[in-house]
This record gives sequence, structure tokens and C-alpha cells, in this order.
Amino acid sequence: MPEIPHPSDSSPPDLKPAAAAEQLKASELRGAIPISPEELSRIAADGGPSAGDDLLGQERALDAIKLAIGINAPGYNVYVSGLRARHERETVLARLRETARTMPTPGDWVYVNNFRSAETPVAIYLKPGHGRMLRDRMRELINFVIEQLPKAFRREDFDHERAALRDKYNRQAQELFQGLEKHAREGGFAVQSAPTGQIILIPLIGGKMPESPEVLSRELEALPPAERERLDKVQSELQDELAKLLMRQQEIMRALVEDIRAIERAFAARLITPAITALKQEFENSAVQAYLDEVLDHMLGHLDRFRAAPEGRPDAMPQPPRPEPPETDGNGRFFEYQVNVLVDNSETKGAPVISEDAPSYRALFGTIERWLDPYGRAGTNFTRIIAGSFLKSHGGFLMFDLEDAIVEPGAWKTLKRSLKTGRMTLETLEPFPFFAVSGLKPEPIEISNKVIATGGAQLYNLLYFYDQDFPELFKVKAEVRPVVSADRKTIERYVRRVSELARREGLPPFDGGALTRIVEFGMRKAGDRSRMLSTMEPIDDLAREAAYFARLENSPEVRAAQVERALGDRILRLNFIEEEIRRLIEEATLIVELQGVKVGQINGLAVMDAGGYAFGRPSRVTATVALGQAGVINIEREAHLSGSSHDKGVMILSGFMRDRFGRKTPAAMTASICFEQSYSGIDGDSASSTELYALLSALSELPIRQDFAVTGSVDQHGQVQAIGGVNEKIEGFYRVCKATGLTGRQGVLIPRANVSNLMLDGETIAAVERGEFHIYPVSTIDQGIELLTGVKAGLIGEPGTINYLVNERFRAMAESLRERPYSETRVVHEAATPSQPPQPPSPPHPPR
Repeated sequence: MPEIPHPSDSSPPDLKPAAAAEQLKASELRGAIPISPEELSRIAADGGPSAGDDLLGQERALDAIKLAIGINAPGYNVYVSGLRARHERETVLARLRETARTMPTPGDWVYVNNFRSAETPVAIYLKPGHGRMLRDRMRELINFVIEQLPKAFRREDFDHERAALRDKYNRQAQELFQGLEKHAREGGFAVQSAPTGQIILIPLIGGKMPESPEVLSRELEALPPAERERLDKVQSELQDELAKLLMRQQEIMRALVEDIRAIERAFAARLITPAITALKQEFENSAVQAYLDEVLDHMLGHLDRFRAAPEGRPDAMPQPPRPEPPETDGNGRFFEYQVNVLVDNSETKGAPVISEDAPSYRALFGTIERWLDPYGRAGTNFTRIIAGSFLKSHGGFLMFDLEDAIVEPGAWKTLKRSLKTGRMTLETLEPFPFFAVSGLKPEPIEISNKVIATGGAQLYNLLYFYDQDFPELFKVKAEVRPVVSADRKTIERYVRRVSELARREGLPPFDGGALTRIVEFGMRKAGDRSRMLSTMEPIDDLAREAAYFARLENSPEVRAAQVERALGDRILRLNFIEEEIRRLIEEATLIVELQGVKVGQINGLAVMDAGGYAFGRPSRVTATVALGQAGVINIEREAHLSGSSHDKGVMILSGFMRDRFGRKTPAAMTASICFEQSYSGIDGDSASSTELYALLSALSELPIRQDFAVTGSVDQHGQVQAIGGVNEKIEGFYRVCKATGLTGRQGVLIPRANVSNLMLDGETIAAVERGEFHIYPVSTIDQGIELLTGVKAGLIGEPGTINYLVNERFRAMAESLRERPYSETRVVHEAATPSQPPQPPSPPHPPR
């Protein structure tokens, strides 16, 4: 078996410097703004429409919202994806209010008592402002009846009619009693009333009243039996007549009560009916007319409630009071005649526009409140029904964050039901139904409004694909893009926005240099020099912080230096972890070699997110190669430290090797790739080109320059692809090189596709301009490996080239494998074959 020599890492080939034309110039490291600082100053001074007047570059989203509110059909509600900033929400609300002003004002909704079924309050729809008017008129009516009815019952004509009725029925009762007395005397009996009110029949012996019961008893015993029998018979007949008399007296009393009540109703009707009639003339609504008729009937049937309470009336037994509602306007006893105004549009101009910032179930759909009496008993009635934003927006628009609402118990289900049926049912959401006290079932209310729900793209996709009702209820999607084109119009709006902010908040004016740096910040946050951040909140915050430092320095205006200081101060507030990592590299606790060359070792670049601050850091990536057939082993994956995207990137390396070197010779090997001193999760494929360079170095046995760091993903054909965080990665490696000592040879390899994303800070650009740091864009793996090794990539059949050396290494390993015994090969293969554990979840903020 031939031996495969392994060259020493200390004997590298002569390095060929990259051509100067391949390096990026300092002018290429930051996007050029098409407007000069002087012109930016003039634009800021002139004023005009700013980014705050509109959603910056979001014409598509605004057109989608306009479409939805312009179609009056079920389901044309809007889901606005990506609407996060406060000023963006205000812009949408301003558009809605502009449309709402041209729409008719919807009416009022009220609940009134159902006198036939109190647990089912009646909903009435009125003209705008008539709900409050009906409530006030009913209060006036109650006060009027309470005050005037007792007076009416104390009038002389009422007392005269009532006295006449009593005299009439008293005469009837007296005539009945006199008839009984006559029959009793004829039969030898006298009629007397006992002190208890009982009527007693007493026999007359010899036509005289006995002196005492004892005398009566002796005289009855002395009578002949025939006489006693006659008296018993007469007494029995008189008892029957007395029973009939008593029944007739009760009928007379009932008739008296009914007639008195009729008089009372007549007197009360003379008082109340004109008031009700006047109310009817004010409200031509048929539902109100029917309600007022029921109010009149109920009042006339319960006149005793309006009498003044009699004083000094003893109760047979003290009774605990029933649960009664708290008094309203001093007339809580008459709550059944009150009007509960749920929606009051008396002061609304056009259609209502409601933005619900805290979309809980209660805030959206209302509730039915309850009260506790002094005995701890709970009660409720229709006056305790409270409307939510959904009902209040009837005839208009309701906007809320669906991500907040959907986690509220019952909110999503109720929203869907209401939108599907067009009816709103007010009810209380009881977390413990067993203890629920509300037995009210208010009448459903017909409702028509437009819902503008905001949220993220992920929630939209989940609901669209997993909730069959969602596509039918939210037929329009308006997507707010996070970045927009960095054209002249957008830049002018940025500048005017900052100028407007300065005037509104009393900040110093911004000169052209400061405005230029703020615009560049917007480009940097967008991740592309041809794009800009659409949301203005980060821009406003930077402007405020720069103005703070301008005041601190007693500067009359904000200059570029203060903007730079504000950006630097942000970094100082948040970069503790970055500084600690840099310190560990300086102390060689974290090993990162920044000089010399080494086989199978390269500096990769990752981005770490420290919560509001992302920074780049170098990581040492190593590769080893041995005989075997296990392919490329991802040590991070074996240690359960890699995510699916990183694993995919490693698998692409195997595809590249098979495609380039395995067409004629088996590309068989056992190789391992490792991020050294990495103990946390890692994900993303931006290191796949880095790993491939290390693997090619290990296979060709050509050392790699350690003063370079590399980033970029790769496909199976060797094309280097764009990655994220390119600015942070370049700046992070530069800071590490600066901390350990710049040599003038250090630099970074980036994908050529990322050149348009470069918006580097001033310090890094200055270092490139001085020739202390270098940035090389590459399009292919061959370009990158030539820069890293100083050796031509060449072709497989071209001796002395990298591809030739790698191919020869594969050929030699394949020959060695063929000469090995089967059992030995199997053992090597099994020992090198990686296990396949379950894929662990990706960390929340892995380095990229």
C-alpha cells in the first residue's frame, strides 16, 4: 500500500498576491447618495410632504386597503402584514378617517327592557344621536311620574271618586248584613261581631239575649227537644247563609279594589299618556313606538311603585333586600324603564374609525357587568351591558393587532362568528361557567363594518392554510414591505421627516452632512445600498440621539460628527459581549490565527445577535481528511450543535466533490469539518464556502493564508452565493485585526453578489483606503482558493494546480482503498460513519 505523505504546515509555497484590480476600492464600500449634502440642507429647509404623511413606498399596500374598503361585500376585510411602527399605523388610520368622512354616519344602538321576558333585552337601532335623546327623555319621564303621580292621587276629585266607590260597596255589604240579621231574628237568633271580627249567631230564648254563655247553656237545656231541634236547624241554615254572605263580601271587596285601580289607572293614564304620546312624536321609529306602548302598560299596571312609601308600616318579619342595581340618577328602583345606550354616534362625523390598542375579548366584544349587594349576592340586568369596539365600529372601520387578539380566550372564535353571520351577540366570557351569574341573553345585533387586522406574515400563512374560514373572512392582504427603493423621492422624504421631527420636538437643525449620514444609516439597516428602511422609527431615534450630543457639545446644529457619535454610543451600550470575545482572542484563550499559513484551517465569519446589536466575529474552521468512505462528517451536527441550514451546507460540499472529482475516480474519503471552540448552536449556510476552502486545502495539502477571513455560501457547482450580515462580518474581522495588530495584508473574502449590500462604517473604509485592510469579492470557489493559497485553481488535468492536486489525492486514496482487505475497509468505514441522532431545534439567535 503506497504511503501518502503529509507535508509540514511550516513549508508553504510562495504566495502570489492578488491583483490590485480584484480588491474593492474604498469608494465601493458605501453606497453613493444621488443628492449632495448642500441640496439635502435646502430640501430640509423647504419642507413639504414627509415620510410621516404616508407609508414610505407602500403604494401597493395602500391600494389593497383602498380596494377592500371600496367593496361593500361580505369578507372584504383586510389583513395588513408587516405594519409595526406607530407612525405606520397612524398613517393607515389617517387614510381610513379620510374615507370615513365621506361616508354616512351610522345610527345608535340601545338596549331596552323586555317587559315580557326580562332575560332577553330588546335591541333598537336609532338615528345618530337619538339613542342619547331617548335615554334622557326616559329619565325625564320617570322623574315626572315619580313627582306628579302621588300628587294626582292626593287630589280632591280622586279622593271623591274613591270615597264614592267605597260608599257604594259599603252599602252593598251593609244590605247583605241587614238581610242576614232579618232572617236571624225571624228564626230566633241574633247576629253579633266578635272583637276578632268573627260573626256569631246567638239564640234568643224568649225573645231576649242571654246574659252570659252559662245562662244560655242552662236555658237551652231547659227547652223542649222539639224547640232545640228547631233552633239547630235554623242555626245550620243561617250558617250556610253566613258563608254565602262572606263570599259575597269578598267579591264586593275585589270589585271595590278593581274599581279603585281602574280609577287610579284612569287618573294615571290622564297624566302619563300625554307624556308617552309626546315621546312618540319625537321618535318615529316603530321599535321605539312599540317599546313606549309597553312602558305605558307596565307603568299603569305597577302604579304602587310610584306612590310615596308609607311611613311607620311594620313588617311581620324583616326581609333581606333583593339584589338591586346601583342607583342611576337617583332612580335605581326604576331601572326597567331606563335606556342603555351601547353605541352613541351623536358627535360622530361620518363613519367611525376605531383603533383598539389592547384587543382583549372585553375590549373587542363587550361584557355584561354584575354587582354585589351588601349580602354578597350577585345580580345584573340589561343596564349593565357594555359594548366593545366591534359594535362601536358598526358602519365604519375597526383596526387592531390580530397577533394580540388571537391569544385572548374566545376572541378569534367570536370574531369569526360575527363576521360570518353579520350579527353580534353580546355575552360575558366566563372562565368558570359553573359560577356564572348572568342569565341575560340579549337580542343579537345586526352589524356591518370593515376589520383591518394587523400582524406578521407567519400568522397570516398559518391562518390561511390551517383555518378554512380565514380566507373567506379576510379576502384582501396588504403587505407592508420593510425596505423600499432608495430613489430621490424616498431620500427627500427621509430628509423632510427629520426636519419635521426637529421642528416638532424642538431639536437643533440638521446640516447636510448629518442628513447624509442618516440616509446612509437607512440604507445600512435595509441591507442594500439601493434600498432604504421603510419604517421611520429607527430614523427618528437616531435623529433624537444625535441632537442630544449636539446639545451636549453646545453645537447650534446637528452635524455628521454627532450622528457618528450617536451610532458609536449605541455600540458602546450594547457591545459588551463583542468586547469580551475580542479580549479572549487577544489573550489567545480563543485561538484565531491572523498571520502565516496553515493546511486545512481557515477563518470563518459569523454574526452574533446580542439583543439589539449584531456583530461579526471570526471562528477557526478546520478540516481533516483520511482514508475511508464516510464522506464529509459535520462535527457540529454530531454534537447536536448545528441547525438544518448548516447541515444542508455541509451536504452541498459532498455534492461539489462528487461533481468535480468523482466523475471518473470515486471521490471516497472520510473527512471531518469543525468550528473550533464553538460550544453553542450554529446555523445558516454562510460558512459553506469557508468549509469547502478548508477541505480543498486538506485534500491538496496546500496551506491557506490565516490573515484572511471568508464568508459566503456555495452551490454544488462552486458558485459563491450571497449571505446576510456582510457589513457586520467585515467590520467584526477588521476590529479583531486592529486589536491584535494590523499588518497591511489582512482582509476578507466576500461573495461578489454582496457588493451591493456594502455600507461599511467610516473606520473600516479609511483602513481600506490606507491599504491596511482589504476586501475581495469572489464569484467562484476557484477564485477564492487562488487568493487564499496563491496557487492557480486550474483544471483537473493541469499539473500543479489545486484541482489537479485534489484529484490526485482522491485517486491515491481510491487506490489505497482498493488494495485494503474487505474487513479492514469495513472497520474503517464503520468507525468513521456518523451516527444519525434526531435533529435538535435551531437556537433562537444562532451565528450566521
